[in-house]
Amino acid sequence: MSQSKPRVLVTREVFDETLDYLRQHCEVVDNQRDVPYAPEALGKALADCDGLMCALTDKVDPALLAAAPKLKSVANIAVGYNNIDVPACTARGVMATNTPGVLDDSTADLAWTLMLGTARRITEVERRIRNGEWTGWQLKQWLGVDVHHATLGIVGMGRIGQAIARRAFGFEMKVIYHNRKPIAPELERKCNAAYVSFDELLAQSDFIVLQVPYSPQTHHLIGTAQLAKMKRSAILINSTRGGVVDDAALIDVLKKGGIRGAGLDVYENEPKLNPEFLKLDNVVLAPHVGSSTEATRKAMAMLAAQNLVAALQGKLPPNLINPEARR
Repeated sequence: MSQSKPRVLVTREVFDETLDYLRQHCEVVDNQRDVPYAPEALGKALADCDGLMCALTDKVDPALLAAAPKLKSVANIAVGYNNIDVPACTARGVMATNTPGVLDDSTADLAWTLMLGTARRITEVERRIRNGEWTGWQLKQWLGVDVHHATLGIVGMGRIGQAIARRAFGFEMKVIYHNRKPIAPELERKCNAAYVSFDELLAQSDFIVLQVPYSPQTHHLIGTAQLAKMKRSAILINSTRGGVVDDAALIDVLKKGGIRGAGLDVYENEPKLNPEFLKLDNVVLAPHVGSSTEATRKAMAMLAAQNLVAALQGKLPPNLINPEARR
């Protein structure tokens, strides 16, 4: 008698090749309509499932785990996993996985997009053109700031932070960084980067890029006190997670000209970002698209599927967050 396939739930729309791969190994309940599950509905849908492929918009907490007694693995289509209560998963023997590595370069590119766009006021001047405000060339019209030869400060020097640093070489920038601990000397050389204290980075940088995961320890890492230590000419880039920056404090500083500008891909309480951001010309706004290229998102979805299948086959998933949960 052939053994029945494990049943898995995919909470959001994914690519056809992802579903094709999953269906080779599993019975799949998909959501190609891409209508987000409410928490109670997600629990009901997961009740008889062995695996879950979810997005960062899906909250995996004790209540959801209690509603899914058969659940063996959760595969997050993201590198960050603050949407997953990992200790709760571990306590129930549920393996949790993420998708690191495949999105590093695309996310680094997006950080640079925000940096360059904010420095040269691209979204502001585009709005002015569309509104018919451009009447001709002027010497002092809509002046931006140079990125080349400036000082770039990176907070969080993991894979993405290092990719951002390496891109600075062509702009002949001075790169400094702060991390929980310095990276290996050979990596510093590859990145042409020097370790400094957090306060030194805030005070010295012309551009500050945040690349730390969100956690209770990094909640409001940048708030009123930290913004006050930055140069008035500085530009802040947040392309990591909402909540790392105190959005209300940032808005207040941007309104007062305490820093020059900000480029943001993530927000507190997204997608319901603070509406005051929309009134500001000195902020570039993107809708959490750091990894949003076709190739990268396909790679993320496939890696999540591979993690899930491996876990359900009793193998070690490539990107297991909580190895102590393996049964």
